[in-house]
Amino acid sequence: MIADKELDARGLNCPLPILKAKKALADMTSGQTLKVIATDVGSVRDFQAFAKQTGNELVAQDTVGTDFISVLKRR
Repeated sequence: MIADKELDARGLNCPLPILKAKKALADMTSGQTLKVIATDVGSVRDFQAFAKQTGNELVAQDTVGTDFISVLKRR
């Protein structure tokens, strides 16, 4: 999936992928998508909760090798 912005959060542990995604989304306009690539297995669950709490849409989640990919749409 092609996103408007991509964030490489590989090697970062909770809560850094969420914090960096929150900052990136703040600089985006409504409807834009952010692709986050993380290696922290907890990020899958964290991004599900983050989407519910913030109102941003979790468009997709996927695992490719050791990478956990989450795509969020800015509310």
